[in-house]
Amino acid sequence: MNNAIHWTVPLDHPAFAGHFPGAPILPGVMLLDTVLHAIAAATGIALDICEISSVKFLSPASPGDELVIQHILSASGTIRFDIVAGMRKIASGSIVPGSPV
Repeated sequence: MNNAIHWTVPLDHPAFAGHFPGAPILPGVMLLDTVLHAIAAATGIALDICEISSVKFLSPASPGDELVIQHILSASGTIRFDIVAGMRKIASGSIVPGSPV
């Protein structure tokens, strides 16, 4: 499965108030939260029992950026994702399935 989800960073996202006034960027934790929810909604996979095995932030996401969250699900269940804004890669990483406790 290979999918792409489009999301525009809101101009008025509350995280911009403190991160950083005058030069706002979306904090990595907010970006990851958005990615996880988008992938969960698109795939139906319960990501609350998964683990982010790796993530690399390559470029900041700013207010109004149009992001494309691309993800692919491997046969093992690992989800690999990339986040791009135009020609600029914002982040990439992978999520591995966990087992319920």
